Amino acid sequence: MITFLPILPEVLLLALAVLVLILDPFLKKDANRRLFLGMFTAAGLLVTLTLSLFFARPADPSLVFGGMVRFDWLGFLFKMFFVFAAAVTALFFMDTDKLNQRAEAYLLLLAATIGMCLMSSSADLVMLYLAIETTSIPLYILAGFLTGDDKSTESGFKYMLFGALTSAVLLYGFSLIYGFAGTTSLYDLGIHFSNFDLLAVGITFLVLAGLAFKVSLFPFHFWAPDVYEGAPTPVAGFLSTASKAAGFAVILRLLTAVFPVISTDWSMILADLATLTMTVGNLIAMAQKNIKRLLAYSSIAHAGYAMIGVVAFSQLGFASAVFYLFAYMLTNLLAFGIVGVVGHVTGSDDVSAYNGLDRRNATLSLAALVAFLSLAGMPPFGGFVAKFFVFSAAIQSGWIWLAVVGVLNSIFGLYYYLNILKYIYLYRTENQDEDQHPLPVSRPVAIALVVLVIGVLLIGTLFGPWFGFANHAALNLF
Repeated sequence: MITFLPILPEVLLLALAVLVLILDPFLKKDANRRLFLGMFTAAGLLVTLTLSLFFARPADPSLVFGGMVRFDWLGFLFKMFFVFAAAVTALFFMDTDKLNQRAEAYLLLLAATIGMCLMSSSADLVMLYLAIETTSIPLYILAGFLTGDDKSTESGFKYMLFGALTSAVLLYGFSLIYGFAGTTSLYDLGIHFSNFDLLAVGITFLVLAGLAFKVSLFPFHFWAPDVYEGAPTPVAGFLSTASKAAGFAVILRLLTAVFPVISTDWSMILADLATLTMTVGNLIAMAQKNIKRLLAYSSIAHAGYAMIGVVAFSQLGFASAVFYLFAYMLTNLLAFGIVGVVGHVTGSDDVSAYNGLDRRNATLSLAALVAFLSLAGMPPFGGFVAKFFVFSAAIQSGWIWLAVVGVLNSIFGLYYYLNILKYIYLYRTENQDEDQHPLPVSRPVAIALVVLVIGVLLIGTLFGPWFGFANHAALNLF
């Protein structure tokens, strides 16, 4: 008997997308439409999350649907990440002009989330590639959704061109894998890549190059600043968190299932990539005056930090990488949520727009303090615990120099995060009248920001259960 529990999140997401399409023609174009679309989508995503937690938790890892999907804790945990991130993003959509009135925007968000869920649990090259494209194509459209904005149009076009090119490289790597091994099942491919020969190295390079673009590792990071700057702010936040986490989920599964021997031989190359990604991201971020570009380079640096856990190539390393991605997802969604609020009211994404924010909205400035100190890796926030586990995994596996590089890069990152807080708490506007110009926050966005702040604080203080889930997911990889 076929059971749909392994893909229950995807089934519920698809049903929600169909309901959004069915209800859309009956809604009037007014404020109630904006409220209904966002709340209905967010509520549907929370229902999906709840039902999946109760009914779709995996037991022992297993291959289902003809070996196309692997039903395990790694895929399940990442699916819950993606659904949660989509729910928060749907609330942020409600405060973004031209997104909040269009059911297509919510439909594309749900379609991308379905693709990410399938990416995290794919056990076959064909399924994996289809999942990647299911994720990418809606995100291309969302990045350029504001057709009246030249930057948004440029963002979507650039993302589509670069994404299509790297998808072709990735597909070429997959075709070579199939030609070499004669199978597309990930868990049957490992026996064919037991030697570190030239062919295996070339295939691994093609596959990792394609995936490095998805997670913006150096030198495949060049698209991120332009795309994040031009895309609608909630879309940029979703791109920098959920999309990046999906890419890392695929990397973890491929390295352990398909290239287990090659991966250990490639450790020095991966370590060099992590070092360059962290360093380039942090150094260029220091010079940015546009906060969305700053967060883009920050996102690149954080991909390097997460890569340290992958380099460790141990259960602790993979568990720390999963935990890091969860902490980073909460923190960066919070940061982009704040950027969206300020940008919506002031009409600017320049850091000078944050002058005197503490006097215009003290609560929002406190949320910004939590977000940027967590990104900097300061206790007692989630970012500190995440970096601690990643660096500990590196040291345990003998990568002491890599952990030292990570700590030094964290110090570099602290500079530009504190610089933003300087604008918020120390600088004032030219007229010195911040009290006369309060910065309002809509109720849906306020709910999302409060949930994210609580989440960042919880995983920074009561991190035991969350790391336990990440550790269980990493155990399934071995």
